[in-house]
Amino acid sequence: MSYKAEYIWIDGTEPTAKLRSKTKILPGVPSDGAELPIWGFDGSSTNQAEGHASDRVLQPVFSCPDPIRGGNDVLVLCEVLNIDMTPHESNTRALLRPVAEKFAAQEPIFGIEQEYTFFDGTRPLGFPVGGFPAAQGGYYCGVGADEIFGRDIVEKHLDHCLTAGLDISGINAEVMPGQWEFQVGPLGPLEVADQLWIARWLLYRTAEDFNVSATLNPKPVKGDWNGAGAHTNFSTRAMREDYAAIIAACEALGEGSKPLDHVKNYGAGIDERLTGLHETAPWNEFSYGVSDRGASVRIPWQVEKDGKGYIEDRRPNANVDPYVVTRLIVDTCCTGLEKNGLI
Repeated sequence: MSYKAEYIWIDGTEPTAKLRSKTKILPGVPSDGAELPIWGFDGSSTNQAEGHASDRVLQPVFSCPDPIRGGNDVLVLCEVLNIDMTPHESNTRALLRPVAEKFAAQEPIFGIEQEYTFFDGTRPLGFPVGGFPAAQGGYYCGVGADEIFGRDIVEKHLDHCLTAGLDISGINAEVMPGQWEFQVGPLGPLEVADQLWIARWLLYRTAEDFNVSATLNPKPVKGDWNGAGAHTNFSTRAMREDYAAIIAACEALGEGSKPLDHVKNYGAGIDERLTGLHETAPWNEFSYGVSDRGASVRIPWQVEKDGKGYIEDRRPNANVDPYVVTRLIVDTCCTGLEKNGLI
């Protein structure tokens, strides 16, 4: 007896990495307790090696049921290693691990809102050939064939994520036609990032069956149309207990060079999306406020009312690397809370 394991990894394409995958046939069943084996691939074809020394290693780090193939088949997320078993330079998960361990006692958790846009060929799904649809206004959380495009793909993707056991907490249509969002979490930094990458792979793979593509381009249509982000909700144990910790976390994110340190790592093309329009703050200014979707960081009104909770960093692009954004937020906020004696 054997089963199919789809090995998935993040490649070395710059400025925005791509997902790659290939299938390994393994003996037995996934539940027999055997460790998933390491595997290899041609790094010269994924921007992770040169041809004269092309071998790279896939180290399984997370697996879940494969909802597309079904049965005993699994999806396997991998870190990329060099042949001496050290992390490859493109392996951003390896950089997150020590930070997550360092601040584990603060119990950081995340919920990431992944926006994306469907394309039918070269135009967003729902855009008429050679023209534009009606202006934004009725598409967000809309209903009806004149407002909503791609719901069948979205529902199938949601079912696949749930069957895979991913912690998806919701979906909704977004502000631009053909634009949608799903939310992953609340989970720890490594867990939320692992699951988001798998959910992205499932999104691309599901859309493939409908002959539609999904893109994380942060500004898929120029002009007066909303961009696509990955709003990142964050809290620590102290923030879930004390409003002073909420303010301290916001202040830490705005201190010194931190705003630009974060923004430059929040996804390629961020200056095209963070313009100060379309529910964004300018990329080169930092602000925070209660219920303010035009701020860099929003404090939900319920958090102010309850005197505890979480914050939403609205700056990350849809194409952000979740290993990077969680590492930066944990390091900055948890360090700030420690400095202020709020742990």
